[in-house]
Amino acid sequence: MAERSDPVVSVLMTSYNREKYIAAALESVLSSHFADFEVIVSDDASSDGTVGIAQDFAGRDERVRVFVNEQNLGDYLNRNRAASLARGRYIKYVDSDDFLYPHALTVMVEGMERFPEAGFGLSSHPDPKGPYPMVSEPHNTYLEHFKGFGHFDRAPGSAIIRRDVFEQTGGFSGRRGIGDNEYWLKLARYYPLVKLPAHLYWVRRHESQESEFTAKIMPAMRNEVFIAAIAHPDCPLSAEEKAWALSTMRKHNLRNRVFTWLGR
Repeated sequence: MAERSDPVVSVLMTSYNREKYIAAALESVLSSHFADFEVIVSDDASSDGTVGIAQDFAGRDERVRVFVNEQNLGDYLNRNRAASLARGRYIKYVDSDDFLYPHALTVMVEGMERFPEAGFGLSSHPDPKGPYPMVSEPHNTYLEHFKGFGHFDRAPGSAIIRRDVFEQTGGFSGRRGIGDNEYWLKLARYYPLVKLPAHLYWVRRHESQESEFTAKIMPAMRNEVFIAAIAHPDCPLSAEEKAWALSTMRKHNLRNRVFTWLGR
């Protein structure tokens, strides 16, 4: 039998005690219209039936590969572990409790292929300047974020990343709760971004999500990460633009505190 060639996309599914949801997540990926992909399940030492369910899928579809960590690495280090096992030109995260729409991989891959100079793509708010996909240089990406696009507030499921770029930039730092925002800021310093349509995946809400544990401390962590990114010597903004971005952050934080006080 001929050896299977490397896929275009490696879909990376990290899991930890997701026996209630992982089957639906895997089925959503395997129902994709774009067919040239592999699925890597990197399980973080689950204590429930997650691994058995994933292995059942692997036994029925050769595109699915399952790996189990000897010890729990945590969310972002497990994402790095999954990426280290990837063979595709692009890596695409799909959390084991979420749902990927059938057209998502097609839209994302076509967007990245159209702009080969880009390092990554993110689902974005609509842009009045034109339809997506659209490429954005680092300076513009930073400016747009603080003007309301919120590029760096996206979850991993909204992203597609060139694997060589992921390897060159070292992946996620491992910082809990804020690692995705931190990494998008890093990528956008050095690489163009492909802006992609929104609503390519569905995020399940439930009490055992990682975000439920970090919600209270997220605003402070977010401020710290964004201030560090603005102060970074390679930040693409000018001195005047950095001052404006910091002022915009302060106004946003004040508005959020007022809304919280009012109970909105």
